[in-house]
Amino acid sequence: MNKKIILSGLTALVLGGILMTPSVEAYRGDINVKGPNYTQERHEAMTKAFANNDYQAWKELMNGRGRVTQVVTEKNFAKFNQMHQLMLEGKKDEAAKIRAELGLGLQNGSGKGTGMGYGRNAR
Repeated sequence: MNKKIILSGLTALVLGGILMTPSVEAYRGDINVKGPNYTQERHEAMTKAFANNDYQAWKELMNGRGRVTQVVTEKNFAKFNQMHQLMLEGKKDEAAKIRAELGLGLQNGSGKGTGMGYGRNAR
């Protein structure tokens, strides 16, 4: 009897963990995925910031969210903007090179700041 209760409880925990995991944790480099902070107004403002290569407007819209705000600076924003444009054009390989160059490597640890902010080295 106790084994059935324990097994049922563990099954519920596992299934609950699977069902409660968000399907999209964050942007993660796919320009077609709408992030958790998406609104039409914010999207239009962000599009304008990129069109005008306006780092200050982008920075205010980002409001310190994400590791990208720690990596992208006024000095390298033009390169980041170029990466964004390449993603819009579907040139993912070229964009990935710039992403790695900026230290925004994804999944495979290719970025300069690998692990920062993702639990292992979080402060």
